[in-house]
Amino acid sequence: MSNITYTPLPSNLAWNEASPEWMSKGDNAWQLIAATLVGLQSVPGLIILYGGAVKKKWAVNSAFMALYAFAAVLVCWVCWGYRLSFGDKLIPIWGKLDVALEQKFLLEKAFAGAFPNATMVFFQFVFAAITLILIAGALLGRMNFHAWMLFVPLWLTFSYTFVAFSIWSLEGWLATMGIIDYSGGYVIHLSSGVAGFTAAYWVGPRLTKDRERFPPNNIILMLAGAGLLWMGWTGFNGGDPYSVSTDASLAVLNTHVCAATSLLTWLILDISFFGKASVIGAVQGMITGLVAITPAAGVVQGWAAILMGLCSGSIPWFTMMVVHKRSGLLQKVDDTMAVFHTHAIAGCLGGILTGLFADPHLCFLFYGDYKQYVGLFYGFRRGLGHDGIRQIGIQLLGILFVVVVNVIITSIVCLVIQLIVPLRMSDEDMEIGDEAAHGEEAYAIWGQGDRLHENSRFSAYNDLEDPEKKTKGAGNVEMM
Repeated sequence: MSNITYTPLPSNLAWNEASPEWMSKGDNAWQLIAATLVGLQSVPGLIILYGGAVKKKWAVNSAFMALYAFAAVLVCWVCWGYRLSFGDKLIPIWGKLDVALEQKFLLEKAFAGAFPNATMVFFQFVFAAITLILIAGALLGRMNFHAWMLFVPLWLTFSYTFVAFSIWSLEGWLATMGIIDYSGGYVIHLSSGVAGFTAAYWVGPRLTKDRERFPPNNIILMLAGAGLLWMGWTGFNGGDPYSVSTDASLAVLNTHVCAATSLLTWLILDISFFGKASVIGAVQGMITGLVAITPAAGVVQGWAAILMGLCSGSIPWFTMMVVHKRSGLLQKVDDTMAVFHTHAIAGCLGGILTGLFADPHLCFLFYGDYKQYVGLFYGFRRGLGHDGIRQIGIQLLGILFVVVVNVIITSIVCLVIQLIVPLRMSDEDMEIGDEAAHGEEAYAIWGQGDRLHENSRFSAYNDLEDPEKKTKGAGNVEMM
């Protein structure tokens, strides 16, 4: 028997106090990168998407709602949100209240993956943050910013944490049943779509003239935000295996295949029925594809990703373009960015299709031996029809749970806030927009930020102080 000589590990791979034996440097690095990609979807992705997609007078307010939510969620997340969502079980839908700030906890191994809790806390934070920002999309153009400041921590605490623990915590009741939500089709997209629609009902509509005509102020800027959203989904779905694995690679590829298929499907339907290729429609199709593949990204094969893209580009298109116009309820509720269709409908669709197309082998790569997961099609094909039917049943139960929780909790949150501050801005302030809400406007008309509109309260004050400026300003207007 030959002697085996072991070569010492290079110093950069050797274990030490800062790099313990259980930690994978590669997995930790990828997880932090994936989290950053998801963070970039919100800041600046959705900030500039919202800022460009709304009427000019709402650009600052819409972008600021997203920025505020990102910051507020992070503070709430480390103080109580993370442990309520992923901590020790208190009840089947909620973890025990605790902070995620202490060194001892943050440097320990996370509940999954080969990296520390600090990495997991940050990774899960960016998902919580984008959920609130997606809800904001349904409320743009009229919600009182002070009410939004209260809504974010309350909804995060009493709605998001319930659903996240139930579905993603290893001790959550739906998780133990065997629900498949690879990366947030339920926890993020279905939740945000239903909560956004419910909150829009309680907040009330925009001004009638804004509902009738609400043109984007900068479509190119909106496209830049949409591009960040799309590319950021590499981390959104690619980070959820918690390792640099073959399943992560598959999830990334499936994500982009489904998104592209959905975009093209939506585009073809727009051309076929309206005669023009709409860039706004293309963005909607891209989003519905990304949402639909999210619960399935790493557990379905490539052909299933294409089929899901065909469905996500057509079914939400039909609900938005046809059903919406014929439904009294959908017409009554003013969902500014159509979050109900792009996230709630697409999220439901993705959850159901996951129950059909989930490949048992790919589920094993993702879940290990935690549960037996069998899509309905594979169940019939392999003589496991009962397991396939059970999987569909669990997926449907998850949809029902998320819808009920979000309708009830979001309604309660809005009613409580309404006792403190108005949910909706006054009609007078909505006529003005950003300047009434924040004292700022998005675009300078000329010079060093001087405003064209003489009814600006700041311009009016300056004109009273400097009559010559008013005369010069009037001359400039005449020249334009």
